[in-house]
Amino acid sequence: MKLELRGISKAFGSFYANKDIDLVVDDAQIHCLLGENGAGKSTLMNVLYGLYQPTEGQILLDGKPVEFSGPGDAMAAGIGMVHQHFMLVPVFTVAENIALGAETTKAGGMLDLQVTRKKIREISDRYGFDVDPDAVVEDLPVGVQQRVEIIKALVRDARILILDEPTAVLTPQETDELLDIMRQLKANGTSIVFISHKLREVRAVSDVITVIRRGEVIDSVSPESSTTELANLMVGRAVELNLHKEAATPGAAALEVSNLSVVNAAGSTTLDSVSFTIHEGEILAVAGVQGNGQTELTEAILGTQPVTGGSVKLAGKELVGKSVKQILRSGLGFVPEDRSVHGLVTQFSIEENLVLDLYDRPPFGKGISMNLAAIKKNATQQIEGFDVRTDNPLNPASSLSGGNQQKVVMARELSRDLKLFIASQPTRGVDVGSIEFLHRRIVAERDKGTPVMIVSTELDEVMELADRIAVLYKGKINGIVPGDTSREVLGLMMAGVSQEEALAQADFTKADNEPVEAKPVSEQDNQEGEAQ
Repeated sequence: MKLELRGISKAFGSFYANKDIDLVVDDAQIHCLLGENGAGKSTLMNVLYGLYQPTEGQILLDGKPVEFSGPGDAMAAGIGMVHQHFMLVPVFTVAENIALGAETTKAGGMLDLQVTRKKIREISDRYGFDVDPDAVVEDLPVGVQQRVEIIKALVRDARILILDEPTAVLTPQETDELLDIMRQLKANGTSIVFISHKLREVRAVSDVITVIRRGEVIDSVSPESSTTELANLMVGRAVELNLHKEAATPGAAALEVSNLSVVNAAGSTTLDSVSFTIHEGEILAVAGVQGNGQTELTEAILGTQPVTGGSVKLAGKELVGKSVKQILRSGLGFVPEDRSVHGLVTQFSIEENLVLDLYDRPPFGKGISMNLAAIKKNATQQIEGFDVRTDNPLNPASSLSGGNQQKVVMARELSRDLKLFIASQPTRGVDVGSIEFLHRRIVAERDKGTPVMIVSTELDEVMELADRIAVLYKGKINGIVPGDTSREVLGLMMAGVSQEEALAQADFTKADNEPVEAKPVSEQDNQEGEAQ
């Protein structure tokens, strides 16, 4: 089935998320929409799937104009969509989820899942999905849950499949498996629209790459284009993709986490006796698929997550039991994973947000008095230093794009003398050019002697920044390895394979086929890993 979008625009008020977009997806083609977060990719696909109505333009299937009043119309026309956040009912079985909305009934109106089970097994066998129709979804690994979403679309005879950031929650091995599945689908005649901002994956699987920037099509290019060329198209200027940093020279142990445990409100253990150390002048990156305890770890250190056991010491002083304000005043700079909820007061001005945890301390304030001139001067300096795109520091933080909001949080936290810097998802929603800048600032903080902890679900970011990498799996540290450990080893560990088994299984080959030498794990890393 051939898909054609002609002059598609989608406006929200006076803001155009998509502007005059032309796009052609040929039969049995993998067509990638590449762009930064916020470029308008998902909005365009929501228009195609009937979730939004286009402000202007036309959709054609096999040359015939179509209009969709909702997803049901799109599915009936042969279009399926796998959303970035899965649309599955966790407590239902695979068969129940796939039957939902298209139920087959027996005499008397009873639900008949046998037909659905048969279809699931047929599709699973055809593509090697290995999905049990009677498995409960919440018990399945994330990668298998995504296969369930794909099966759900194929059961409904989707001939065009939209995959919206499909690798965001997958391990590297699961990502490779998904790319293989995409190739099989293409070979069986399915067209795929692949939405991504990850250059490595785009080049590996796409037939055509269309770059979208600020809601408009910039160009359509071949996957033979280099990562540098693609990055430049995404950003609109020359970008340095590789971070150049000197080897770390770690000093004394600064942050010592010992047997840290957290139990959530439901009684489930989300952190299980986690232990590690970060030294002055080094970056420890925490890797893992989202939902394996990363949030609980950072919030436990900050003091916003109740701790059920263990110790957190910074420069020899215990943090557990102290208030968040006391912990911040002890020298912690903290960038939360959700900037809009935990990092900013979006109704406050940009200049106010830049002193949120400093407003009552010199030079910004003393007692009940605030020094407005000093706050304004600080805002001017930080906005310029971090290239925050705004025409007035008195504008509310809500007026900024997501990437510029992140810069405000980073600027605030890095603007003072720190004894520890923690950043969770430090470049989420930030353009490629700004990622380059923020990574340099993080490394500069390390080079000042500050211990740094980075938590990121982007494995490329982890490998770029880390001097050492701690892998979290189901609330436990599955090992701590050198920063130049191969992607394959890290992926296996993220999936729960032990450090020793991962080292034994891996062929020490990076995705770009550059050989990677196996490095011995340090005595310190062994001790910390054994503590788990």
